[in-house]
Amino acid sequence: MDWFVYMVETECGALYTGITTDPERRFLQHQGEQAGGAKYFRGRQAKALVYIEPHIDRRAASKREYALKKLARKDKLALVATYKAKPTD
Repeated sequence: MDWFVYMVETECGALYTGITTDPERRFLQHQGEQAGGAKYFRGRQAKALVYIEPHIDRRAASKREYALKKLARKDKLALVATYKAKPTD
């Protein structure tokens, strides 16, 4: 099963980082459209899924999530900008 590290931008511009096996489903959960969203989004509105990075297993995704959470905001925004600049298949 593939795992993904993802970032969600909130209405106030904050970036939330997490891991999942289904980024689109998880985003809907964070928006409140499906049950199971993170507590972080109580009182915050998820605006956009701005970054997705695939990993081979949960362990690799968790390690990368930890590393991303330690990045400075400007570094996270640079990562998001490179993701948005990639052509879609």
